[in-house]
Amino acid sequence: MQKVAVVIPKYGLVGGAEQFAAELTGRLIAATGYDFHIYANRMEKSSAPVTFHRVPIISFPKFLTTPSFAHFVQNRINRDNISFIHSHERIFAADIFTLHGIPHRYWIHNIRRKNMSLFDRATAWVEKRLVYEGNCKKFIAVSSLTRDIFLQEYPLDPDKITIIHPGVDLNDYARKDKGAVRESIRREVGINAADTLILFVSMNFEIKGLDNILSALAKLKTQKKPFKLIVAGKGNIKKYMQLAQKTGVASDVIFTGPVSKEKLIDLYLAGDFYIMLSQFDTFGMVVLEAMAAGLPAIISSNVGARDLIREGENGFIVEDTSDTDTVAAKIALLLDEDIRRPLALAAYQTAVHNTWNDVVKKYLSLYEELIAEKKTNINSNK
Repeated sequence: MQKVAVVIPKYGLVGGAEQFAAELTGRLIAATGYDFHIYANRMEKSSAPVTFHRVPIISFPKFLTTPSFAHFVQNRINRDNISFIHSHERIFAADIFTLHGIPHRYWIHNIRRKNMSLFDRATAWVEKRLVYEGNCKKFIAVSSLTRDIFLQEYPLDPDKITIIHPGVDLNDYARKDKGAVRESIRREVGINAADTLILFVSMNFEIKGLDNILSALAKLKTQKKPFKLIVAGKGNIKKYMQLAQKTGVASDVIFTGPVSKEKLIDLYLAGDFYIMLSQFDTFGMVVLEAMAAGLPAIISSNVGARDLIREGENGFIVEDTSDTDTVAAKIALLLDEDIRRPLALAAYQTAVHNTWNDVVKKYLSLYEELIAEKKTNINSNK
């Protein structure tokens, strides 16, 4: 039986990469029967049959965080006679590396626009070592945006980079009565059945473009098409309540604060379309989640999920998020139910073709290909 190592510091805990790694691994276990071993510093309890190996991290001084995790992972994997390594974190060597982010140096210089700290340099060093010396056969990008930036930083053979978008579980939505949920949520937050409900979900309101969304909505106040915006997630609510007041849309904006996964699904089902104008997102799972509920999406061109958007067919892409006239014009289109209805159907069909089953099939194909290749190489070297 193949012994597969899955590497990530926090397996299954809060966070996109952490949840993705746990979901994918659980589904791969069910599909393959391989012997999976989790190498992590912390792990949420899992019902899947996995072996957990706690890997220490030296977090002080801070610059040792990434190198120490990589060092201890390598020692333990070598000791345990692992045959295949799938990492979701920067380590020294792996067979597959899933890129949940972009190259660290690019992130610091071009996105955060800061100078590299000692921690940043150490993290970038581990990453560079994995790319050039880690014998990694495949790098998995979650979007073309991620792939393009990775190749810009590391000019490798493009064939080594494969794009596999994250997936969504349509069963999470199908088991609910959309009409009943829609009525319940709207009653709960005080929204009329005739109001168009716009959703914005984020853990960082500023980076996800809430400022520009509120400014664009203010331009639509004179139109006779009622709308409400639900802002769900974690952010500076006080600041944005004041901005909503200043722009004249305070009565049309509802802040829910952070919500559970179940509650978020209910909000999607109760909504009419989704909007997020991020400064940068490697993918943006919320976009696909919203589409699974039949919501067209308006997103910025800096969101990796733009791969899924067909302009004017299942949503819209905004190139300049500061151009609130353009943003308002796209919102106005989706406030029209006759225009929105076919886009909603197309959005759902997009989700149908991007499920977890699709993701698992693609990863499983890579696993089988690379494991067979390793066996051939081992036999030829005997």
